[in-house]
Amino acid sequence: MPLALLALALGAFAIGSTEFLTNGLLSSLSGEFDVTIAQAGMVTTAYALGQMCGPILALALLRLPSKRTLLILMAFFTAGNFLASISPSFGFLLGSRFITAWSHTAFFGVASVAASGLVPAKKQASAIALVFTGLTLSMLLGMPLGTLIGQAAGWRAAFFMVTIISLASVAGLALLLPADRKLEPASYRQSLLPFRNPRLWLALSATAIGFGGLFASFTFIEPLLTQVSGFSSGQVIWLLGIYGAGLVVGNTLSGKAADRALVRTTVFLVLLLAVVLAVVAFAAGYKVVVIPALFLLGACGFGLLTPLQTFVLRFAGPGSPLVGTANTAALGAGIMLGSLLGGIILDSSGSFTAVNLAAAGMTLAGLVVYVVAASTSRRPPRTQHLIQLSADS
Repeated sequence: MPLALLALALGAFAIGSTEFLTNGLLSSLSGEFDVTIAQAGMVTTAYALGQMCGPILALALLRLPSKRTLLILMAFFTAGNFLASISPSFGFLLGSRFITAWSHTAFFGVASVAASGLVPAKKQASAIALVFTGLTLSMLLGMPLGTLIGQAAGWRAAFFMVTIISLASVAGLALLLPADRKLEPASYRQSLLPFRNPRLWLALSATAIGFGGLFASFTFIEPLLTQVSGFSSGQVIWLLGIYGAGLVVGNTLSGKAADRALVRTTVFLVLLLAVVLAVVAFAAGYKVVVIPALFLLGACGFGLLTPLQTFVLRFAGPGSPLVGTANTAALGAGIMLGSLLGGIILDSSGSFTAVNLAAAGMTLAGLVVYVVAASTSRRPPRTQHLIQLSADS
């Protein structure tokens, strides 16, 4: 694998550290801004809503060289994190989270296509998985460290930590990422052409619904662990580390499995994710069950990132990052829908069991959409160029 992939993974690490940072700090945010836990969960919803707007930024930067685009996006991202760290009000924090997430979506869209272009076709899923390893490592290291710093020095210090990591990622991209190989800038018409294919919209819907189920549960993981499972606030830090370890293992294995059998790998992970969410719904009060369940939630949920992104990139136009960006926006849509669903159910019922059952149901609904999308994509679409259908589809 080219060394340049490490630069992309570093950017993904910085972004992931910010995206999931607040999941371990909801109690702190709730206390400082005098809002309920469910309302504090809106920091996740605001970020996800910003992810959905990311394709607009990607389209605006479409004709720029990809290296310059990625540097601009990470500089924008760094500024957004700094603004979050100095938020004078809850509304300002929501706004800074919303704005910061625009660069998140565009980054992963451009980075996925850039990674695919650095390796042969048979290694594209593995290359994308390596980029997303930065995201999974942020769960293993960035989020627990941010939670530790937030508990010790306040949530603002945690956001300032991410600002420093973001600055380091800008330097890494500048030093390691090669200049663009293509001679001509991307065409707006050619880049938008894949979106005329209804099968692409099915694939994006499957991403949003299937992945959203995880975040109906995970958005409120901290209060579930402390209020239902009986863990202390200090123990939440290493529990998030277990969740992060599952992410690393799941992402690594899913990339290799998706290279061999894309559709079967995705279906298996979605089914297993739904089962684990149902187990958490009924057994969250048992610590001996929650610990391995956290690992499996991370492994299944984020193991889906690579196969879902790889499946959607089948429909990409030549050299365009917009399809990959659209899939990242679909992930944001799923996170927004999931966190909203979880918050509404938690506010109305006060039951984490109900929240996790709804999460499992949403995941299964995503599986139905994915199966439909996979069954209608047996013939390679005319706009396909990145990835050929695997033997299982």
